[in-house]
Amino acid sequence: MKFGVVVFPGSNCDEDMYYTLKHLLHQDTVKLWHKDSDLQGCDFIVLPGGFSYGDYLRSGAIARFSPIMEAVIKHANAGGYVLGICNGFQILTESHLLPGALLKNESHQYICKNIYLKTISQNSLLTHALNSGKSYKIPIGHGEGRFYASADVIKDLEANDQILFRYCDEQGNVSLESNPNGALGNIAGVCNKARNVFGMMPHPERAADQLLGNMDGRFILESILSAVSTTN
Repeated sequence: MKFGVVVFPGSNCDEDMYYTLKHLLHQDTVKLWHKDSDLQGCDFIVLPGGFSYGDYLRSGAIARFSPIMEAVIKHANAGGYVLGICNGFQILTESHLLPGALLKNESHQYICKNIYLKTISQNSLLTHALNSGKSYKIPIGHGEGRFYASADVIKDLEANDQILFRYCDEQGNVSLESNPNGALGNIAGVCNKARNVFGMMPHPERAADQLLGNMDGRFILESILSAVSTTN
């Protein structure tokens, strides 16, 4: 499995993801510049967090038209794996690779803190190895992370088992109080119907090194590796 981490102007979590994949999880990993159109034979593409193009116009709206995204969209439509984290999730919704939209937080404030996630569906590369009874402590850092979709889209997401994560408290209770940004249904992550494109607002790469005192994010990334054969 070869990973490619896309770097946009304004990305600020690309190094974290690259370091986690290459040096902590020992995967073949390369960086892909936004102006390129060659995915360098990567099997799994990661769109990292940050503020691509300064979040001008709308988060992810400009990055969606980067040259690299034409190749990413083609890769996804052919069944290739794509994961968008935070700003990457926003880019995937703008690209129509994932349903819904990420709106301004209900508080209209930037939120940076640890939250808890509950695994809703284990029917994905990203979640199949996770414990559905465990609350995972993962950092968030966003101003536009409120997941929104029409009632019909939400109904389809639930019917198709596409909701991967919901915000919860430490005991695993999904409630208004455990919802940091006002997301509909406490939704923190979803996948597409084909189950090869994934998006989540929390940052697993920020909780993957024991030096940081939290390894919960590593479980999410290791779930990917346990489901596929690796080249290392």
